[in-house]
Amino acid sequence: MPIKAVSRRTAIKALGASGALTFVPWLSEESAEAFATLQATQAPPSLKVFTPAQYATVERLVEAIIPADERSPGAKEARVADYIDLALSDAEDTLRQQFLDGLALLDAEANTRGGAPFARLTPAQVETFLGELAKNEKPPEGVQATPLERFFVGAKQATIHGYYTSEIGIHKELRYKGNQLLAEFVGCQTEDGKDCPHCGQKALSTSQQTSQR
Repeated sequence: MPIKAVSRRTAIKALGASGALTFVPWLSEESAEAFATLQATQAPPSLKVFTPAQYATVERLVEAIIPADERSPGAKEARVADYIDLALSDAEDTLRQQFLDGLALLDAEANTRGGAPFARLTPAQVETFLGELAKNEKPPEGVQATPLERFFVGAKQATIHGYYTSEIGIHKELRYKGNQLLAEFVGCQTEDGKDCPHCGQKALSTSQQTSQR
C-alpha cells in the first residue's frame, strides 16, 4: 500500500487538532533562534541529539511525509530534521529516548524488509514501507498499534509542526506576509489569465475557461 503524502490542507488541520505532540515539544527561545539561523544561512547541521546517521534517517523520513510540490519546497529543504533535533535537545530524557528508540525500530524494520537502513531504501521501498505503517494510524477497536506504528504517528506530527514553524512553511507554503498595511487590495489576478502572485492560484487555460461557461 503506497504512502499518501500529507497534503498541505490536511497537515494544517492535523496541526490545529493535535494539541500536544506525541514526541516533540515547542522549541525553547534559544533553539528557535538557532533554527532561524540554520534556515537563513543554510549552514550545515549542528547536531544536538542525532548522530549523522540518525539525522539522515530523519531527513529522509520527513521528506517522505511532506515532499516538495509545485507550490513549495518540502520538509527536507525546510530543515525539519534540524527542528526535531533541536526540539529533542530541549525535551525530557524519556521523551528524547522514545524518539531515538523509534528511529532504531525504523532502521531495524527497514533492514528486515529492504536489506538496508531506512535512509538507503529506494523511493519505491520507502513508499511501500510507510504505507504499511500508515494503515494503523487509527487502529480499529481491539487492535493495538505496534511501537513502530506509534512512532510513525508521532514523527508525522513532529514533521507537520516543524514544517509550519519553518520559513518555507510559513511564507512559501502559507504565503503569510506578516502584519502589513496594504495600499490597495489587488485581488486574485488569475482573473486576468495569469497565475496569482499573491495567493498562488493557477490561472485556467483557455479550454478550462470555456468548459466552465
